[in-house]
Amino acid sequence: MWPLYAAGFTTAFGAHGVAASLGGRTQGAVTSLLVLGGLLALYDGAEVLLKPLFGTLADRVGARPVLLGGLVAFAAASALYVVADRPGWLWAARLGQGAAASAFSPSASALVARLNPAAKHGRAFGSYGFYKSIGYTLGPLLGGVLVWAGGLRLLFAVLAVLGAAVAAWAALAVPVVPPLPKARQTVLDLARRLADPVFLAPTSALAAATAALSVGVGFLPVSGRAAGLGTVATGAAVSVLAGCAAVVQPRAGRALDEGRLTARSGLAVGLAVTAAGLACAMLSGVTGILLGAALIGVGTGLITPLGFAALASSTPQERLGQTMGAAELGRELGDAGGPLLVAAVATGATLTYGFGALGLLIGAGAVVAFVHRGSEPDN
Repeated sequence: MWPLYAAGFTTAFGAHGVAASLGGRTQGAVTSLLVLGGLLALYDGAEVLLKPLFGTLADRVGARPVLLGGLVAFAAASALYVVADRPGWLWAARLGQGAAASAFSPSASALVARLNPAAKHGRAFGSYGFYKSIGYTLGPLLGGVLVWAGGLRLLFAVLAVLGAAVAAWAALAVPVVPPLPKARQTVLDLARRLADPVFLAPTSALAAATAALSVGVGFLPVSGRAAGLGTVATGAAVSVLAGCAAVVQPRAGRALDEGRLTARSGLAVGLAVTAAGLACAMLSGVTGILLGAALIGVGTGLITPLGFAALASSTPQERLGQTMGAAELGRELGDAGGPLLVAAVATGATLTYGFGALGLLIGAGAVVAFVHRGSEPDN
């Protein structure tokens, strides 16, 4: 399992480490906010388009070769910019990284499910989410240190070595998991399965959690600056969010496996706590920022392992890659949609109302989850 956790760390570290470092550059390849936005969108755009495709491919040929191929491609894309330090190659490298992550991220999730019995899915996905959260937390910090020490090329060199090392580790330690025979599936069958509440409810919860997480990371520092806090203090608030999410995920997974928590009730509580965190973020001052960060972290930490465990338990094993790819697509849409919603409302009103709008939306989801809890598997 450890190479799979390392793969989760790699995609998170690569996404946030480079994104944060690009945002701090005002020269070289990043010459304007428009260029910065394009470079950031390349990674996420590739994931939105390709994750479902690679998830389906993992079901067809096996998740292990797709995992290994994605990690090798990630290392190669990162090395591309190390060798050719030019603006055009930075665009190519970032696109390659996003496409590669689209392959090994859903494959790793599918292997986590295949290599663990259903009774341990909560713990397995909790640990997987924990290491991804560590990657999200350390990415901006270590990425900034590496760029300060040796420029953007050093960061990409470290990512190339990391991707190659995890690929070699996975090749040695991850067992061969052959694809399972499956019945022919039409487009209508796929649409019917993805519209089923058993898939739609946990995927919607995962999208809501990712939306809140992105908004917290992106906009809580804005609230901090408005409250007169310095860079260190606002960074600490974001660390509280990521730290709470990292701590809660393994515990939520264990509680699920031990029967102390069900997926349906845990998702409903997670949505409610996340909405409460966004409500606290509406308060002015340090107290509102810290409470908002902590509650958003706890809520998303509850939702993430329980959502993936619910999907794994309700999906035939021969379709796990496709399901995980589609679920990851939902998360990516939440990752983009949450900040867009908050920014749009904040532009017309204030950031406080932006937090409130997303909080109301997620709170409505919590109410629906509490009312219709019978639509979720009881595991």
